Amino acid sequence: MSSPTTPPSAEPRLPGTEPLQTLRGDDLLAPLLERLSAGPDGERLEACEAAIGYLGQRLWADGLQPQLLPAYQALHRQREALLASGGKGPRHSFIVVIPVADRPRQLHACLDSLFELCRRFGYGGHDGNHFTRVEALVADDSGEAQSIHANREICADFTRRGLRTEHFDQQRQQTELQRLSAAQRSQLARIIGEHPPDAFFHKGASIMRNITYLRLWRLCAERQRPILYFIDSDQTFRIKAQGHGANSHYALNHLHHLDRLFSRSDTLVLTGKVVGAPPVSPAVMAGNFLDDAALFLDEIAHCDPRAACTFHTDTAGADDAAYHDMADLFGFRQASAPFRYQCDLRERHDQRRCLERFAARLNSFFDGAHPTRTSYYHPDSESGDELRAQPARTVYTGNYALKPEALRFFIPFAPLGLRMAGPVLGRLIRAGIGERFASVNLPLLHQRTVEETGESEFRSGIHRRARRVDLSGEFERQFFGDVMLFAIERLTALGYPDRQPEEAQIQACLEETERELRGRYRDKQGQIAARLQRLRTRLQDTGAWWNGEAEPTGTRRAFQRFLDNIDHNFGPIAAGYRLIGDPDHRGRRLAQIRHAITGYPGDCATWELQLQQ
Repeated sequence: MSSPTTPPSAEPRLPGTEPLQTLRGDDLLAPLLERLSAGPDGERLEACEAAIGYLGQRLWADGLQPQLLPAYQALHRQREALLASGGKGPRHSFIVVIPVADRPRQLHACLDSLFELCRRFGYGGHDGNHFTRVEALVADDSGEAQSIHANREICADFTRRGLRTEHFDQQRQQTELQRLSAAQRSQLARIIGEHPPDAFFHKGASIMRNITYLRLWRLCAERQRPILYFIDSDQTFRIKAQGHGANSHYALNHLHHLDRLFSRSDTLVLTGKVVGAPPVSPAVMAGNFLDDAALFLDEIAHCDPRAACTFHTDTAGADDAAYHDMADLFGFRQASAPFRYQCDLRERHDQRRCLERFAARLNSFFDGAHPTRTSYYHPDSESGDELRAQPARTVYTGNYALKPEALRFFIPFAPLGLRMAGPVLGRLIRAGIGERFASVNLPLLHQRTVEETGESEFRSGIHRRARRVDLSGEFERQFFGDVMLFAIERLTALGYPDRQPEEAQIQACLEETERELRGRYRDKQGQIAARLQRLRTRLQDTGAWWNGEAEPTGTRRAFQRFLDNIDHNFGPIAAGYRLIGDPDHRGRRLAQIRHAITGYPGDCATWELQLQQ
């Protein structure tokens, strides 16, 4: 594994105010720009705020207008300069936390986007060497020595470029844990796990975050008004907008919005969402993707393969959970019709090339990409610069920010290694602080795969061997993660964790929840089998133009590989379904979950005591 190429280290070239000259011809903006250019700082700041609000409206008046972004970003930099000189009180400082495991390329892209966000919008200013109110902490859980070395070099390079970046590697993590006594580590085992020093890697994202919380608790004492901002290494500070194809943009000043939201309310935890690739597992997306793939083949079968591609018309983006086969479980309306594929090729091409490209993207599904259901950013405010927070129930663990006092809400049940940690955490935070836990329309761009391979650099629970992709590990963690989530939802409605149910009541709740979900999963398995057969039939249609060649094409081979892997993971003898249907395994998992639920209130007390000490 080679380290990603990094540009030469140098002080960042901060953009100037030249883009504002393009706005001088606007009758409404011109007077504001005149006021902005001279006068007392207070009046200039008012003019700047008004100009940002107005330009923000124009920016999204008829979909995103990317040509306005340089001027929009320049106004934000002007506001930062005025805030710094006007003595308006201290801004929040941000520690951006990025857990990573064996993903140096994706880590580099993530940090580079944070660097660009700071450079373009200027949050907090720059002292000539570094951004003054933004730093990053990379929590490294890699297992490969090459990855650890690459991550260390990446962190050092961004520090040289002006973004202070700490590489919180395994050695530093163990040093942090050694601050605890053996008795304390034992008491916190259900929070930070138990790992031998020679296997202190791939501990899991939840345990990694909890260990990092200990480091952050100490760092916060050294920072002015700190906000801890957790993101994932496969995300960037860009957004996708409807009608702009594969392009993405720096259109949101994430740090300014978070600073303002935390400053103007008593919110303790804020969570955003993601655009681009779905935040869920392929274990719960196969059914709707097979529907979409069948629609695509139905449509392209009637096209002349030599004609220009017709799959570039703007299509509807995926609404919340439109990519989830059981969206109704989460209170969302199930999509009533398949989604039309939108080709991402930019050069001129024909229908044959479009089909080849679609086939080449099929395998990325097993890394969590969804070629037909991309979500886009839609502003929710007419002002263009004001975001409204709403009461939340789910933490998106790849996009949430909190004040230091909210570090008491550790990631629950981490050693179980289940998926759905964020939704479970969200239900428990909501039970604890109510509306001080909020969500905001401030997404990050989620990119599951790297362009060179079409695969993720590393993804726990997914195993590849030759042409076979096995999801059984992730499938099992998804199913019992769902059991955990919906059991917690029922228990919190009864007053948990403040009011602890009897253990027998918890067991009954788990068994009922598991039985209902297992039925839902089995129903979906049958639906997937029918959709798989439909897609096979369409692919093998002797009248289809792609079957008119004597030799098998790469397109047909790619489709066949995809269908074989769908059958392997969702068919009648799929290992994941056998695992969740095995009574002994089910009994062990439910016992683990019950033990974790009964122990959670005590774990909370132990954790808070540790933070106080």
